[in-house]
Amino acid sequence: MSNDATRTDASTKVQDDDEPDEWDKRIFSTGCADENMKLTDCYYEKKDWRLCKKEMEIFRACWKKHGNDKRTASKDV
Repeated sequence: MSNDATRTDASTKVQDDDEPDEWDKRIFSTGCADENMKLTDCYYEKKDWRLCKKEMEIFRACWKKHGNDKRTASKDV
């Protein structure tokens, strides 16, 4: 099998994987998956957390609303 065929085969396997992995399951269990995605997307686009304060506040509010701050023993600073 050529290197090109191997790369194509490997990339097809990744694209066919629709099952949530352990990370996805963990994020979905928090009840804040959408907020997490928006926060992550903001950071990806701007490369600076300080420019994503609005998204961070929305995520924090969701995190508290779902009781995750008690579950993870996070603290307000």
